[in-house]
Amino acid sequence: MKRLNAGTVALFSVLGLAFVGACTIVIRRANSQSAGAEYKSQVKIEARDGYWYISANGIPDHPTGKFPNRGNPNVISPQNYHFRVPMTPTPSNRSYRGQLFGVAVNGVVFDPGTAELWNGDFRWHYEALTGLMGSRGKLGADENFAHVQPNGAYHYHGLPMGLLKKLDYTKKMALVGFAADGYPIYGPYGYSEARNSASPLKMLKSSYRIKDGQRPGGSEGPGGACDGSFASDYEYVKGQGDLDEFNGRTGVTPQYPNGTYYYVLTDSWPFIPRQFKGTPDSSFQKAGPPPGGFFGGFGRPGGGPGGPGRPGRGAP
Repeated sequence: MKRLNAGTVALFSVLGLAFVGACTIVIRRANSQSAGAEYKSQVKIEARDGYWYISANGIPDHPTGKFPNRGNPNVISPQNYHFRVPMTPTPSNRSYRGQLFGVAVNGVVFDPGTAELWNGDFRWHYEALTGLMGSRGKLGADENFAHVQPNGAYHYHGLPMGLLKKLDYTKKMALVGFAADGYPIYGPYGYSEARNSASPLKMLKSSYRIKDGQRPGGSEGPGGACDGSFASDYEYVKGQGDLDEFNGRTGVTPQYPNGTYYYVLTDSWPFIPRQFKGTPDSSFQKAGPPPGGFFGGFGRPGGGPGGPGRPGRGAP
């Protein structure tokens, strides 16, 4: 079994976790309330046979917005998560779909995509926080850029501000969780020189921007100018920011003083990474969304025949 290094043990101490033996951590945290129900956040992290085994009930350890709300009619309820991530991840040349991106140290999942489609076309998923959905209230997301699935699963679409504040994220690099492929996920602040822990912290920036020009129209796409309504409205520009196409970089961190590849949560798209550098574990595979998405899908921008449908109940 792998013993946690001193930096990791210190991190868990800051979070208020109880350290059990050399390789198991159990979290029992502040209560979370939703629609009159009260639950305790519970997480267990165990190191065994080269993997982190993470069990959690998905209840956040910080205040949330009100659920249900106008944009999200669902109620937070405990989940039964069991994840496995490799302690020594390796890069992969494959592209993966249908995976939760990762899990936070408080047991809440990172799930940046949506089930909402233009005209039921899986090539065109609406973005939750930008463009059309952003202008319509971010699908009921709260101050943690999170909302609730129909099954009660509270999940992050962007910066988990309640967790980041607990980790004092502006004053030190904050390890917020692990991706499904095993690489660690950090908050938006990192060393200005990636391999120099003595360099000052700065807010790391994504290298994505909204494309110029128009989307394909007709039967091929929704048409209109790229405005951030869809993931395909964005393009990666090497050197535009601090991070690579996976929204990560290689460098030293408090928990990995010899260096590691790590993902970064950012305050602009993609917010939470959308691509894996390594191979995601099958324990993060998502179940399929309801037919037509949680809101029943949308039509073509512009109104009239084939125009946008009215959002229904639910949330991606």
